[in-house]
Amino acid sequence: MNQRSSIMGRMFLLLGLLMLLPTAILVQILRINFVEGDGFRELWSSQAIDYISVPAQRGNIYDANGSLLVTDTAIYKVAVDPLLIRGTDSVGKIASVLSSHTGRTAQSYINRINSATARSQYLVLERSIPVQAYDDLNELGLRGLILEEEYRRNYNFGSLAAHVVGFVNHNMDGMAGLESRYNSILRGSDGQQQVRKDRLNQIFAYVGAPRKLPKQGYSLHTTIDSKIQAIVEEELKDGVNRHLAKYGTAIVMDPKTGAIKAMANYPVYNPNAPATIENENRRNFAVADIIEPGSTFKLVTAIAAVEQSAVRFDEKFETPANGQLMIHGQLMRDHDPLGTLTFTEVMAKSSNIATAEIAQRIPPNTFYQYARNMGFGTPSNIDLPGELAGRLQRPYEWSRVTQPWMSIGYEVQVSPIQLTQAYAAFANGGKLMKPYVVESIRDEFGNIIEKNEPKRVRRIARPSTIEKLLPVFEQAVSDSGTARWAAVDGLRIAGKTGTAQKFIDGRYRARYRASFVGFFPVEDPEFVILVLLDEPRTSIFGGFTAGSVFKEIAQRVSGLQNSIQRSQPADAIVQNSRIVLPDLEGMSADNAKVLLQRSRIPYSITGRGQYVAAQIPAPGSQVARNTPIELRLENTPADSIPEGFARIPNLRDKNMRQAAYLLGKAGLEIEMTGSGTIYEQFPRAGDLMRQGRTVTVRGRAQTFNRQQNIASN
Repeated sequence: MNQRSSIMGRMFLLLGLLMLLPTAILVQILRINFVEGDGFRELWSSQAIDYISVPAQRGNIYDANGSLLVTDTAIYKVAVDPLLIRGTDSVGKIASVLSSHTGRTAQSYINRINSATARSQYLVLERSIPVQAYDDLNELGLRGLILEEEYRRNYNFGSLAAHVVGFVNHNMDGMAGLESRYNSILRGSDGQQQVRKDRLNQIFAYVGAPRKLPKQGYSLHTTIDSKIQAIVEEELKDGVNRHLAKYGTAIVMDPKTGAIKAMANYPVYNPNAPATIENENRRNFAVADIIEPGSTFKLVTAIAAVEQSAVRFDEKFETPANGQLMIHGQLMRDHDPLGTLTFTEVMAKSSNIATAEIAQRIPPNTFYQYARNMGFGTPSNIDLPGELAGRLQRPYEWSRVTQPWMSIGYEVQVSPIQLTQAYAAFANGGKLMKPYVVESIRDEFGNIIEKNEPKRVRRIARPSTIEKLLPVFEQAVSDSGTARWAAVDGLRIAGKTGTAQKFIDGRYRARYRASFVGFFPVEDPEFVILVLLDEPRTSIFGGFTAGSVFKEIAQRVSGLQNSIQRSQPADAIVQNSRIVLPDLEGMSADNAKVLLQRSRIPYSITGRGQYVAAQIPAPGSQVARNTPIELRLENTPADSIPEGFARIPNLRDKNMRQAAYLLGKAGLEIEMTGSGTIYEQFPRAGDLMRQGRTVTVRGRAQTFNRQQNIASN
């Protein structure tokens, strides 16, 4: 009995010991689930569950006419969970749809799915598929099929307005232009998608994962007119290349509102591939460049002098015979000896010496305040990044030579947008408007979230002062003014040229910036246009270089506007029915033919050869538009001219603009005395002269005949 009890006791003890293990396991399970469950679940979630950002679609950017400049392009990615679809007919369906759109065989997709590892739950089949393929796959509604969207920024017109719209980086963050300035508005709010992580910390998407949808960014509707922008960029590029400049900047502004219609720099870059060009050329020179403006700054002197009654319009100013004057120990020069000038001629012919004399009649504090009121020395607050305020010294910082030199655009630094804003105020009757690029911000349904209204900053001068000065600056764009190359037949233009020597490494060098700012039509200005060329090599003068670019832009832009009617003078019908024949003698036959064909001038050819030996009628003749021209060809040029020399053309009976064109074409400079029709020139016509030298011409204004004023350029 005792032995049996002993055996039974041992058995119960052993059974009890055996029961302890499942009991301990049960207790542990209860503890993990109910006592410490929340903590362990949180730990598991932090280690195995993660969230990835789902990028929001970035807002669009439109031009003033609703054309889509910038948008996001959707990139569709297709992936599968092999564990869910392997061994089902879903594999064949997915492979068949992909094959029909990508050109790859269906079997290649089937092989990839079947060969996936046993633990693979996320297998990318295609990283970019067409929209139709995405729709077809989505219609299958298969479990285990994963479709994802990504976005890439697309600039629909390439480099058009690149410096205005800017570009984004690989994270879709704006890096320049409007993309940077309005980045938070364009970006929207990203969504979230739950994903899993394995032991190696690799992330896997899975079917049915919770997802928070992103919120699309707002869109920008700008004031940029893509037609005008394209014209400005094309003409600026041509002007920079034609005048061999380092770079160029152009701005077109509506003076009544401050709206920027176009803003361009050349060289430009393609925002679709911003890394393909130097960082320097990505900078928007129109707002981020500060320069000494030269004679364009004389607008400040003119307005201050007239408003403060420091000058009379009938007053005569005697400038030195040699065009040079020592002012407080520093030598000031005019571009040419200009003799006795009226106030209008001081501005039209851009006399530095007379302008400095006028400026010194104005108290320094008053002169400074006029410059400040016109927007210099303070940011314009345009809605573009990188704007610099420039530099306008206060009177207590001035030396004895500051005011006379500031009056002609030295010892002051301005940005191109400030200069454009000042001339826009002049064109707008003295009302300074804040420049802006974004007209409105809208949501994805077109509802206006925010709207920019034209904002008047201040008045820079009385309306009577502006009215008195308009004819003065209109005279600058005439045959006797420095901006004759900016004139457009039948269109009243007012403006000012500028040529400024560059200050480099502590001294002024023989390098120049040439500029012209003008507006039209004078009777009701609609456009203010600034053109700036850096270090042009064909000429340092703003009228010849920047002015000629302005002319091409103004001609084309005015042609787009039905509201701008060019005046037709009484002799316009006669003028339009006749043409002035170009000079083709010495030109290759092929080039002569192309020129005549482009000009729609009929011609006939006599003789054989590669060059034009003579033409009938003679070059410069006025003939009826349909009169044929006879070209006589020879195998050698009619006139052999040594390299680096030019033959001086006959300039008698031509106007100043025609003479400047002919001499510029020959590589010669012009010095003009008087205005109107030329009656004398030196050296004489037909002489050989080294290119770059100056030909002096004399004109009589009273003999000017508009019928002879045919625009050769």
